Amino acid sequence: MSQFFQIHPDNPQSRLIRQAVEIIRSGGVVAYPTDSAYALGCHIGDKSAADKIKRIRKLNDKHNFTLVCRDLSEIATYAKVNNSQYRLLKNHTPGAYTFILPATTEVPRRLLHPKRRQIGLRVPENTVALALLEELNEPLMSTTLILPGEDMPMTDPYEIRTMLEHELDLVIDGGFCGFEPTTVIDLSEDAPVVIRQGKGDASPFMD
Repeated sequence: MSQFFQIHPDNPQSRLIRQAVEIIRSGGVVAYPTDSAYALGCHIGDKSAADKIKRIRKLNDKHNFTLVCRDLSEIATYAKVNNSQYRLLKNHTPGAYTFILPATTEVPRRLLHPKRRQIGLRVPENTVALALLEELNEPLMSTTLILPGEDMPMTDPYEIRTMLEHELDLVIDGGFCGFEPTTVIDLSEDAPVVIRQGKGDASPFMD
């Protein structure tokens, strides 16, 4: 049975943030708000929690998880970033974008596509998510909360609790945060490639 925390979207209660991070550190899977819909998250090093997320979403081993980071310095630990890529990231983070970049050796192998050493990274513009990341002091392994057979992410924390209370360890109600997934930009080659148009404006990345 999942716990349910109502966390203020603008002034997150530090006590609840600490409790949420304890749940994550102890292997829990949480539903939490971002700047583009709700997401599922777990500790970066926890295989059983990642497997649980795969079961909930019915994902195969080729699914790429995203590392949700609190700032650009954290991104540089997990991805190889050149100067022009860094400028693009600096101009568009935090924001509703996921950037595909070449992964460093800090990224656990199971998070990577078997044939491509790439990782998706993002910095969300959401106060609750950033408070979680600050307290956790490392990225969250994450994926958008889209249930099998659905096209759109889940947006209502009460509905998330009703449908997934036996699979999740915690649902965070951080208010409405939209229903569009992130815009996905592949920065692993010379020129940016828009993989998915979502909430973030993709026009700066197009020729």
